[in-house]
Amino acid sequence: MAAGDPFGYEVRVSTIKIHAVTPGRWDDLVRLFGEERGAYGGCWCMYFRLRGSEFSAGTRDRGRGNREAMRGIVADGGEPGLLAYRDGEPVGWVSVAPREQLGRIERSPTTRPIDDRPVWSVVCFYIHRSHRSSGVGTELLRAAVDHARDRGARIVEGYPYDPGRRVPNSEAYYGLPSMFEAAGFAEVARRSPTRPIMRRGVRPRRPRP
Repeated sequence: MAAGDPFGYEVRVSTIKIHAVTPGRWDDLVRLFGEERGAYGGCWCMYFRLRGSEFSAGTRDRGRGNREAMRGIVADGGEPGLLAYRDGEPVGWVSVAPREQLGRIERSPTTRPIDDRPVWSVVCFYIHRSHRSSGVGTELLRAAVDHARDRGARIVEGYPYDPGRRVPNSEAYYGLPSMFEAAGFAEVARRSPTRPIMRRGVRPRRPRP
């Protein structure tokens, strides 16, 4: 059911559980991305972490190099992202990490920093085709904000795709502005007609009494 259906949508998202990717969840990430596909043609969500030549080399041989690079981040206890599960099966992914770990975001003329404040960045989503338009991406974005907050973030950024027209879900891997707006983000800069920079400030959680 579509996310616009307030009845079916609420029933479906209630089954979603979201966890940070750890070594024990590596096989679940592989299952979601696909042994052969590697999520978007062998990317393995390394596009924003590597320089162009490194990334291109990593896509060869069915993306084996990028896969091993991502495996290394997970094995070292880094910040690769979060997995969404529905009924125990991995159905979605969001990449969220401190911006300084995402070199391409920092170097890009479109998404380079607008100031020197520390930021966590939400850069990519991957939702299994059978679970798109069912609220998984929305739940992942909310969880990404909470994940960053719990690790000390005070600003979370996103760089959604805004083509000015309706796009297939398969083209919305950056997220869409409406999705970020619904999660409390606001546009703070736009250096490209299709790629706004959106931010949300977050406060530390209050300790429970």
